[in-house]
Amino acid sequence: ALLVESGGGSVQPGGSLRLSCAASGFALSSYYMSWYRQAPGKEREFIASSDMTGQNTNYADSVKGRFTVSRDNAKNTLYLQMDNLKPEDTGRYFCRRPTGNYWGQGTQVSVAA
Repeated sequence: ALLVESGGGSVQPGGSLRLSCAASGFALSSYYMSWYRQAPGKEREFIASSDMTGQNTNYADSVKGRFTVSRDNAKNTLYLQMDNLKPEDTGRYFCRRPTGNYWGQGTQVSVAA
């Protein structure tokens, strides 16, 4: 199983980014997936999760109402739409397949004026 994140970058507060997590070596449709982030000097924290269909999602309180997790199982890709970004959203974002504890290498997001 391989997970490759992309879509990170630098944005101003209030901006948006969409992260992608391309999965290979397994069928995304068979697995619950999640997003995490790690801010500088902090522990990695849970951000969002999606069940196999994408119909049931969960979010950390810090991103609820601003971030949306979705998936395209036909493309074997997980997404994280991030709107109204804040400086405290800065960090490296990782996707994870909890079954087997597979992680991607992450993609960096920086939010600053």
